[in-house]
Amino acid sequence: AFYSRVLRSSLLEVMGEDYIRTAQAKGVSPRMVMISHIMRNALIPVVTLAALDLSLLLGGVVVIEAVFGWPGIGLQAWTAIRNQDTPVIMGTVLFASIAVVFLNLFVDLLYVVLDPRVRLTTGTKRG
Repeated sequence: AFYSRVLRSSLLEVMGEDYIRTAQAKGVSPRMVMISHIMRNALIPVVTLAALDLSLLLGGVVVIEAVFGWPGIGLQAWTAIRNQDTPVIMGTVLFASIAVVFLNLFVDLLYVVLDPRVRLTTGTKRG
């Protein structure tokens, strides 16, 4: 329900923009306006929140696997913490950190697809 509210508020905000009225005035079909212009820009906050929630889910894995007894990296981390196994703790923290970094990289690349104002560049111009 939270994502629905965020998407709805983003849709309402984007629908009032000038470029939406321009696309409608040019005669673009309502379906294409919704897909190409409105949804692409309205999904940006939803993607951001989803990425944040996925990072939080990675932290909750320890609790879920410990409660239900499912084997996985969370239970491995919990067992390593209880046994004071420092190399395994460092490995699980490193794995979780790399997973979050790749998730953020994926979200940044998804921004390039969704937002036409964001572009990939090969270098920065100075001066």
